[in-house]
Amino acid sequence: MASAAMLNAPCNIGAVKFEVKLKPSPNLFCARPSVKLNQRRVLTIRASKEGHDNGSSSGPLRKMGLTDEECEAAVVAGNVPEAPPVPPKPAAPDGTPIVSSLPINRRPRRNRRSSAARAAFQETNISPANLVYPLFIHEGEYLSEFLSAYNMYQSVLTNHTLAGEEDTPIGAMPGCYRLGWRHGLVEEVAKARDVGVNSIVLFPKVPDALKTSTGDEAYNDNGLVPRTIRLLKDKYPDLVIYTDVALDPYSSDGHDGIVREDGVIMNDETVHQLCKQAVAQARAGADVVSPSDMMDGRVGAIRAALDAEGFQHVSIMSYTAKYASSFYGPFREALDSNPRFGDKKTYQMNPANYREALVEMQADESEGADILLVKPGLPYLDIIRLLRDKSPLPIAAYQVSGEYSMIKAGGVLKMIDEERVMMESLMCLRRAGADIILTYFALQAGRCLCGEKR
Repeated sequence: MASAAMLNAPCNIGAVKFEVKLKPSPNLFCARPSVKLNQRRVLTIRASKEGHDNGSSSGPLRKMGLTDEECEAAVVAGNVPEAPPVPPKPAAPDGTPIVSSLPINRRPRRNRRSSAARAAFQETNISPANLVYPLFIHEGEYLSEFLSAYNMYQSVLTNHTLAGEEDTPIGAMPGCYRLGWRHGLVEEVAKARDVGVNSIVLFPKVPDALKTSTGDEAYNDNGLVPRTIRLLKDKYPDLVIYTDVALDPYSSDGHDGIVREDGVIMNDETVHQLCKQAVAQARAGADVVSPSDMMDGRVGAIRAALDAEGFQHVSIMSYTAKYASSFYGPFREALDSNPRFGDKKTYQMNPANYREALVEMQADESEGADILLVKPGLPYLDIIRLLRDKSPLPIAAYQVSGEYSMIKAGGVLKMIDEERVMMESLMCLRRAGADIILTYFALQAGRCLCGEKR
């Protein structure tokens, strides 16, 4: 039987002495003396009445030389301690008219008087978790490997420099690159994760030699996007990967669907290809497939195709209200995916239409979409709010390349404060009802939200 050993240790905290006793709790040992299970100690703390304040004499805890009772008695007797005087009323500038106070009871400015009050009553917040980072990828490694072999003898070239050869700047989108899928992309994802942005969406720059009129490269299991997904999931298993489901990066015609000889975009035949593309992406490890093509019925067909292949866990983010917008120009430069002829107005929505978004929303909901997306973002805040009010599903907004580039250009020209406008624009998208925002500012905004300087 273990002895009831006791540890007695005095401890002074401020003006109060504590006595600490530590002893084994009884009945906590098993029958075999050599084996102890779940041995616990009982910690007893007892405050002593004895005062120890820098060697002061014993007695009650004292404040400013007086007990609480003595302080209260002094105040009752009229001996009130001094406090700072009431501050003077700030003077108005010369010439300010003297008027009577307006007879109003409700003054909303009272809740905006201080930064603390404004923070307390803020209705909308944004965090890195609300951001999805669109990233452009390409087959940059072949060039990098060639340069590495060719320049091996030049000591001035480091591995970092060689890795950078694969990242191609996008002229119309300052700060954005076509990233090599094996190096540049992995490094950019690591930077984003460091500031809490753990969701990305991939957009491939496909070699022209692989583009066809039917976009068959879209569902190649060893294509650029499936390879990239497998690489990222191997390195960052918890990374949330969204993919784009559309044929335009793979089409020799530059359209989101198969083009008939008379220029008509074929709907059902395109949906057939999109289903194979979505399954290939899910097979590689995509978390969310995102049909951006605007073909009729594609959400239901993709849901059925995914379920038939055992990918019931893969979500669908439908581009529900994707407008035929002029804000997409820089994006098409990034992917070299401009239509070879015509425009996309027969399948993307008319920017003048509002109620039509409800038709698309109801169709996507009924077909099994998990997230509804509006594109573009800031010029279509009314559509974001419409979907937010009418649907229980999460709402996504895409702050597109044109929005990004305008803010960047304004910042470069010193016409606006880039960082403040960036954060305000993202907050506006959240306020309108967006749960998540696809934005090329994701890394920069994440750094701001984490308190990092640019």
